[in-house]
Parts: sequence; structure tokens; C-alpha cells
Amino acid sequence: MRLLKRILLLPLGYSEVLYKNKKYGVTRADFNKGKSFKVYAEELGGSDFISLNYYITNSGEKLKPCEMPDKKVIDFLNYFILLDEM
Repeated sequence: MRLLKRILLLPLGYSEVLYKNKKYGVTRADFNKGKSFKVYAEELGGSDFISLNYYITNSGEKLKPCEMPDKKVIDFLNYFILLDEM
């Protein structure tokens, strides 16, 4: 549930965040009447990226990173700072 709360902090569409003292451009899209989410973040001026899908089902919630370790995605979600909040 904490991960979902962090995902919902990201505005729909494009925003910018800080993560590990680097700026990332982030896109959030919602699908299935708010039951699934896609987040893609790309380091601006760098080569790092984060990509994930998050699903809410009858049996629970499921994080699905796209070709990267769960830990990388979870760390990003837990520690990004919206630039609007600074």
C-alpha cells in the first residue's frame, strides 16, 4: 500500500523529481479505471531509467518492474522528491 501512495504522489502525465541528487523526468499513466498504473522515469542528462507497472487486483496489489530488480524500483518510489515540493 505504501508503494501505491507514492505512485499516486506523481501527477498524471509528466513531472520532474529528484532521486539520488539527480533530476528525472517521470511519466505516470493510469489504466483500468485506476486499477493499474505505469510509471517511467528517465534520468535527465544521464542514462539511468526506472520502469514499472503496478496492478490492483481482487487478490491484492502487485508491483511489476520492467526488466530491472524490484529493489531498484522500490528504492526509487520510496525516495524520489517531487520538484514542486522543494
